[in-house]
Parts: sequence; C-alpha cells; structure tokens
Amino acid sequence: MPRPREFEPEQVLDAAMRRFWERGYRATSIEDLVKATGVKPGSIYSAFPGGKRALFLKSLERYSKLVVPQKLGELDSPGASVAEVRGYFDGLVRDLLSPEGRQGCLLVNTAIENAAEDDEAAAVVRGHLARLEHCMTRALATAARRGEVRADLDAAGAARLLVATAQGLMVVGKANPDQAVLRAIVDNAFVGLT
Repeated sequence: MPRPREFEPEQVLDAAMRRFWERGYRATSIEDLVKATGVKPGSIYSAFPGGKRALFLKSLERYSKLVVPQKLGELDSPGASVAEVRGYFDGLVRDLLSPEGRQGCLLVNTAIENAAEDDEAAAVVRGHLARLEHCMTRALATAARRGEVRADLDAAGAARLLVATAQGLMVVGKANPDQAVLRAIVDNAFVGLT
C-alpha cells in the first residue's frame, strides 16, 4: 500500500510558484524546489508526474488563478472603463517600484524565457494575454459609450496596443525601475485614446 502524502499539494504549488517567479524556470533546480517546498524529490515526481516541468506548468496555472485576478483588480469587472484600465497600469508601476515587484510577472517572464520553445507554457501565456485583452477591450468599449474616450476608438485595436505596452512596461521595469520612465510610458500609452 502506498504511503499517504505528507504534504498539501496547494502549499507545494505555492512555494514552487514563488521559486519559479523569483528565479525563472531554467535557474530553478529540483534541489531549489526541494528547499522551497520541503518535499523530497521522489515525492515531487510522484505528486507531479513529469517532474520539474509538470510542476512549473501547474505553477503557471496557479499563478493565473491566484495572482492574476489580484493584478487585474477592477479591470476584470463588467462595469470597468478607462479609469480601471489606468488603475491597472498604475498598479503595475507601483509593483515595479517595490523590491518584490522587480520580479515582474511570472507569465511575462515565462513568455520571455520559455514560450518560444515550450508550446504548453506558450498556451498558458496566450490565455493570460487573451484574458487581459478581453478585459481591456470591454473597458474601452464601455469608455467609448460613456464618452470617456474618442467615440471612433477601435477598442479591440487599442486594447491590443495597451496589452503590448503592459508587457513591455514590465520588462522595462525589471531592468530600469525608474518611476519617471515608467510613468512616461503609461502616460504616452493613453494619449491616443482621447
């Protein structure tokens, strides 16, 4: 009879997610994951068939479920408008100016490090980008109806540009967390909306 698990899978996923977020996929070894989770390698492989990569993919899913909704905030609500889009960007800047925020976004980090060679990781990143684009498109369409942005604004096109700007902002923020630079990027992203 197999021994019962002596750990909680969600706690292991949380610890692994944080480690991958801090160090990236390649720089995180099984030994790092053992230290972070307190779970022996055999138990990791037993609980997550596929080992490190399987744990990484599960960590991405967990990040999408737990961290992304916090980052989206009110932008994810049906009544969101341009203020919530701006609030999302202001939150990114605040995060990037904090020591923890310099880690960036696990999904953006994954896009840079893994997406070109790992189809499953790329699919998770695409899902995140589609969700963000959907939220921004809906908010900009609402803003256009309310007269908060140009009436002829292509909400979907503007949302795509803002999503790309957000991703770039997080990359710039990791390398150059200068508030004036980050605020200028955000301010310029909103110029064409009115």
